[in-house]
Amino acid sequence: MAGTTPTPGTTPGTPRVLRAMNDRTALDLLLAHGPLSRTTLGKLTGLSKPTASQLLTRLESAGLVVATGTTEGRPGPSAQLYAVNERAGFAAGLDVTTLSVRAAVADLTGATIGEFELPTSGPRAESAVRQVTEALDGAVEAAGITRDEINRLVIGTPGAFDPSTGRLRYASHLPGWHSATLLDELAAALPMPVEYENDVNLVAVAEQRLGSARGLENFVLLWNEEGLGAALVIGGRLHRGFTGGAGEVGFLPVPGTPLVRQVTQANSGGFQELAGAQVLPRLARELGVTDIGEGRYTEVAPALVATAAEADSGPYREFLDRYATVLATGLASMVAMLDPELVVLSGEAVVAGGEPLRARVQAELAELAAPRPRLVLGSVLERPVLRGALESALAATRNEVFDTYR
Repeated sequence: MAGTTPTPGTTPGTPRVLRAMNDRTALDLLLAHGPLSRTTLGKLTGLSKPTASQLLTRLESAGLVVATGTTEGRPGPSAQLYAVNERAGFAAGLDVTTLSVRAAVADLTGATIGEFELPTSGPRAESAVRQVTEALDGAVEAAGITRDEINRLVIGTPGAFDPSTGRLRYASHLPGWHSATLLDELAAALPMPVEYENDVNLVAVAEQRLGSARGLENFVLLWNEEGLGAALVIGGRLHRGFTGGAGEVGFLPVPGTPLVRQVTQANSGGFQELAGAQVLPRLARELGVTDIGEGRYTEVAPALVATAAEADSGPYREFLDRYATVLATGLASMVAMLDPELVVLSGEAVVAGGEPLRARVQAELAELAAPRPRLVLGSVLERPVLRGALESALAATRNEVFDTYR
């Protein structure tokens, strides 16, 4: 049978392709391990010392690698160390909530070099673009670079932008973000490629790359903070659904609450009304807990759960038991459908319960669902939505920067 002529430089196994693969492997190793010598890099890649030297020369000439010092002070002769050029690319992330827009900038190594938080109060539709640009510019200024130097921006919001309409769905509590022209206005105002992602999905990205689900390809993340939601990772990839609404489990009908109709208009549903952070102070009062505290539920609920986990006696124990049951009630439907390897419990209103709450949810879920996934607490605790946005932006930025020079 006659074969086709391969395109030069693209056939697997050709020197050019092999060089590109080796270069990318070396860059990934430098990102993972930090500065390395030619000898160490050669051992990690399996390349000879001369080949590793040629590789580093190529990458240094391309501006992707820089010499950072020597191994002086270590056993043996001193050797030149090389690292990824941190200024070869920059990524940015935004975390949009009803109270603020948080922005951060990371260099190519993943180090956060600039942050900014813009408080918001009832933003108008025409002000959403201004808020994004103002928050981004604050982080860019803190990083000591310009907006034009950002390679990629990822914006995390509640709900999701419907790919067929460009409108934000499942987040009516986020005023100013529902204009049909918003994405076009942001594209016109920002010089870099912009991606939009659900905030809970970004928490899952952070946990998969840095935290409790590191390296796993099938897991569910349950989030309870300002809202109750989930992220689904199937086959190593986020499952977003047809309209981006996969994981909006706050709308899930569950036993123990009245059936909610027109859930998008009510911006709530059974699971949210059963186990959301906003119901925890009321549940505690019903069980005789008096030391509940005052303030917004996003602050009161985590403190209440933490106190209950620490006391673990009397009405606090009953509160923790009840909370574990309602969380497991919604989780049972999810694990019955997805049969995940792992469930990550995340969000301040869950993580605050620590091991006492996790163990209770695990025990309850074992009685309510046939699959028996392992339950763990989320470990990316500092601004996980923003961290996930940065990780997502960094992945795209590295691919772009590393591939462009070839």
